[in-house]
Amino acid sequence: MRKSKFTESQIVATLKQVEGGRQVKDVCRELGISDATYYVWKSKYGGMEAADVQRLRDLETEHSKLKRMYAELAMEN
Repeated sequence: MRKSKFTESQIVATLKQVEGGRQVKDVCRELGISDATYYVWKSKYGGMEAADVQRLRDLETEHSKLKRMYAELAMEN
C-alpha cells in the first residue's frame, strides 16, 4: 500500500478544521487532495484525537504480527 504524504496527526487536524466551520473544498484545495480523499480520511479517522490515531496504528501493527505468527504456525502443522 502506498504511504501517505500526510501524517495521521495532520489528517486529524484537517478534519478538525472542517468541523470548525471551514468548507471541505477550501481545505482540500489548500492541501492538494480530492474531496474523495477527505471523505476516506473522515470515515477512517473521524471523531478521533491524535492519541487515538496512535493507538489505532499500534493495534493494526500488533494485528498484522499476530496474523503472520498464526500463518507460520498453521504451515508448520
